[in-house]
Amino acid sequence: MAGIEGGGTLSEVYQSARKLLLRARDGIERLERFENSVSGADSPELSFAVKKDISQIHSLCADMERLWRSIPAKSQRDLWKRKVEQVTEEADSLKDSLDKYSMRNQKRMLEAKERAELLGRANGESAHVLRIFDEEAQAMQSVRNSSRMLQESFETGTAILSKYAEQRDRLKRAQRKALDVLNTVGLSNSVLRLIERRNRVDTWIKYVGMVLTVIVVYFFWKWTR
Repeated sequence: MAGIEGGGTLSEVYQSARKLLLRARDGIERLERFENSVSGADSPELSFAVKKDISQIHSLCADMERLWRSIPAKSQRDLWKRKVEQVTEEADSLKDSLDKYSMRNQKRMLEAKERAELLGRANGESAHVLRIFDEEAQAMQSVRNSSRMLQESFETGTAILSKYAEQRDRLKRAQRKALDVLNTVGLSNSVLRLIERRNRVDTWIKYVGMVLTVIVVYFFWKWTR
């Protein structure tokens, strides 16, 4: 039987091609199992090995094509022709499966990249929104603090005015008692006028104090806004 330069007989080359077919088919099945797994993992090394095997099969098919044509007997030529064509068809089918797998894997990688980019943009926008909410929360807290301080100042001013009112009532009662006592002991009208003048001064002091308190509360309210 005819041989290949630097190689073996047609039968030996055919057996080598069949072994490569089995190995390439097993490799593609493993790649498809990886693809259908939960992680969708890929094996570039295995893909390269399968591609190399298929390329070698096509090279062997070209050698077998030359060899079977040199066989003298027509029946043997036809037999080997069919065998070589079958190997070539199987190699072409494996190559087509590998190409489809590569396209699906490339598409999957592109989709993963797009998802990562979208997630990155979404995370950036979320961080921006969170910063806005944080600034608004800080502003609301500042408003609440100012409102609480204003309320406390108002309550303090109200308590001061209430104290002044109580003091005014006590002064009036004391004045009436003093007048009663003075009238009883028969003090002169000049002493009574002196007491009344002092009472008017005390009243002015009281009103001035109330006005100053209102002014202080107003300016404090303006300052905390």
